[in-house]
Amino acid sequence: MKPSPLPIALRHAADALSHVSDSPRLDAELLMAYALGMDRSDMLLRQRDLSVPAAFPAMLARRRANEPVAYIIGLQHFWDLQLAVTPAVLIPRADSELLIEIAIQHFSARAQPKAIIDLGTGSGALILAALSAFSGARGIGIDASQAALDVADGNRFRCGFAERLSLQRLDWRDADWTQAATGGPFDLLLCNPPYVEQDADLSPMVRDFEPGSALFAGADGLDDYRLLIPAISRLMAGDALAVFEIGATQADAVGVMAQAAGFDWQMHRDIAGKPRALALRTGSVK
Repeated sequence: MKPSPLPIALRHAADALSHVSDSPRLDAELLMAYALGMDRSDMLLRQRDLSVPAAFPAMLARRRANEPVAYIIGLQHFWDLQLAVTPAVLIPRADSELLIEIAIQHFSARAQPKAIIDLGTGSGALILAALSAFSGARGIGIDASQAALDVADGNRFRCGFAERLSLQRLDWRDADWTQAATGGPFDLLLCNPPYVEQDADLSPMVRDFEPGSALFAGADGLDDYRLLIPAISRLMAGDALAVFEIGATQADAVGVMAQAAGFDWQMHRDIAGKPRALALRTGSVK
């Protein structure tokens, strides 16, 4: 019996992607499923009865040129959500889910947050995941990029949180940005700021496709923390929690900034054991 063309095409696609991807088979399957307009699991169950769609070769060529799968198909899974993404926003990564886990653990022994703010919201991943986790909360996401806010706006409707999430265009490089933020004070503040060193050696998939304004933060990657940490107490309720994503070597430097601003802080590691987040408490803010 002649083999079905789709399993053969998937095998060849995975081979072709082996030099650009750590998960070439998964990438091939995601692209094929999207080209077919199917869920990946359904495609795999039915693959011997399916034909390769005409759109697939062009999608494969884009991935072979290092373009991320999420930008090719316009979707990325994060927490329990399926988010739309474009090159105007960073691709949400599983490591960032740690910030939501920290918040859930923190509020498990106290009243749930009622007001949440996400600084540099991008696709809206963090704030939407937080609203999913805390059903009684309302949120605001701020970003300096209108293109990013347009993506987040689509996602708040896509995920069913349009009534609980508002968006605001604000730039924390402006002197009065905390005064302009609406909806506070906030019980929970989330932030995944730019924290990559300007001359960092990034993979082509990141360097050539993801927005540099959301990645780079000066020579040491700390410029945005220097702006944010001294300012955020003006947004926070008296016993609030702020959780920042950090680079793997930045915990001590960011912790010094937090302590200087009057915060208690605790570092948290990701699943790989690398420093990934700092949790700041306002109880000791002077």
